[in-house]
Amino acid sequence: MSTHSTKTLRQRIKTLMFWLAGFLIIAASAIFAYMQHPKFGRLPDGDHLGKIQSSPNYVDGEFRNQIETPIFTGEESFASVVWKNLTSSSAGLAPDNALPSVKVDIRSLDPAEDLLIWLGHSSFYLQLAGKRFLIDPVFGPNAAPVPGMIPAFQGTTPYTVEDFPAIDYLLITHDHWDHLDYPSLTALQSRVSEVITPLGVGAYLQGWGFDSARITEGDWYDEFGLDGDLKIHVIPARHYSGRALKRRQTLWAGFIVESPSYRLLFSGDSGYGPHFTELGNKFERFDLAALDQGQYDDRWANIHMTPEQAALAAEELGAQFLLPSHVGKYALAKHPWQEPFERITEASRNRSFGLVTPTIGKPIPLQQLDTRVSEAWWSNTQG
Repeated sequence: MSTHSTKTLRQRIKTLMFWLAGFLIIAASAIFAYMQHPKFGRLPDGDHLGKIQSSPNYVDGEFRNQIETPIFTGEESFASVVWKNLTSSSAGLAPDNALPSVKVDIRSLDPAEDLLIWLGHSSFYLQLAGKRFLIDPVFGPNAAPVPGMIPAFQGTTPYTVEDFPAIDYLLITHDHWDHLDYPSLTALQSRVSEVITPLGVGAYLQGWGFDSARITEGDWYDEFGLDGDLKIHVIPARHYSGRALKRRQTLWAGFIVESPSYRLLFSGDSGYGPHFTELGNKFERFDLAALDQGQYDDRWANIHMTPEQAALAAEELGAQFLLPSHVGKYALAKHPWQEPFERITEASRNRSFGLVTPTIGKPIPLQQLDTRVSEAWWSNTQG
């Protein structure tokens, strides 16, 4: 190759590198600017951070699970999981048609009636002892920071914020996008009396306009007395947190909501672990347990339960009834959308608990749980 040709090649390489560097700088700047949006929230600092750091579950600058819990199993990493998801088939992950749902006039419901409404995935509306609760409400079209990413299945969002009356207690289990929804929570702000979250999660809500005086944060096994002889217990979960790049800076948890008549457990996101036996020994009996049992994958086997594990956990808890949660609204894992319902139905046969699988939006009167009715609504849905 001539000297002239060599110089020309080098110049072209330099030009290419220049444009590539410029592109990367622009892309990084755009990403940084986008991440300044309020929906990414803010982490605890100052005195708030100091309180968090005193938690026995906060070690070496982050929250820890009760037992070792790598997010990914084997040789998997975040990059490998993303790549495999992008390059593998998406057939069957979402239904082809709209899923059945029920929409009732929630505002007209008698608040004196104890009832529960599954709103899809991990969102619930609860009436107990005359008080109204919302748990992890997500009413938007998707569960991700990027519009259009992780869309809700057709038919799974029959309710909007405007459909709800004033809420006495808002419960948030952790800071992931499918549980802590910026549009839903900012729209709900004016109609929520009090918020209860695990340690640190309140920082997001304060940044979104919630009065800090209305936010109560708790550590695992903390108990809070509410009006009307109600109690809230913040309970362990086996999971992790992180809304942007930094993980485990806020706590993840589940809740027990207890009245003189009923004791209900909402696991939040959780892999299987010893905390279910601990809770069963401590409380002995639950009228209903809503347990994470969808979006399971061998690549993250520690942080979500399979249906079979959820059935075992329900027995360890002493649950009278099991309601599948973290399922039926988003395709977060690489399994057919209806598979968790089929597997939990099979895993619940001849167990000590009854299985409750209502359609989204259908009120479940707690006094009628003894009917042990399990609706196989997914079996009549194509796709």
